Amino acid sequence: MENSTSVSTVAFLGIFIVFLVFCAVAIILQVFLSRRESKWPGMILPIICICISVVAILGLVAFSVNTAAYTATENGVVTEQTVTQIADTSAVAWTAVITFLLFNIPTAILLVIYKVSRGKKSRQRAVEKMSVQDLG
Repeated sequence: MENSTSVSTVAFLGIFIVFLVFCAVAIILQVFLSRRESKWPGMILPIICICISVVAILGLVAFSVNTAAYTATENGVVTEQTVTQIADTSAVAWTAVITFLLFNIPTAILLVIYKVSRGKKSRQRAVEKMSVQDLG
């Protein structure tokens, strides 16, 4: 039992380290893209995150409807029956809202990084503009 615990701990730590490296790379990439001259490269990662959240919501809604087909044989006669079960609409709606909010936490973080990086860039441009006006 002790061996399986140590293996699962090592596996968890490995996955956690990979997750942290992935997050660090994403943040560094977002800072790099946000500091570009054009504003659009900095919006690439937040747009990707929003698209992923929309796909998650669509998957959640698509799989909230269960359809099952049954085939039965009675006295040599094959009968097919399809049963569709739709989940509680309010439960699916709340789950969709919560899923959307949770999936957009990275989007919010990336947008904050974008805003901070662009704010520094606009302050630098304003200072350069003022120095050019002072010279002229």
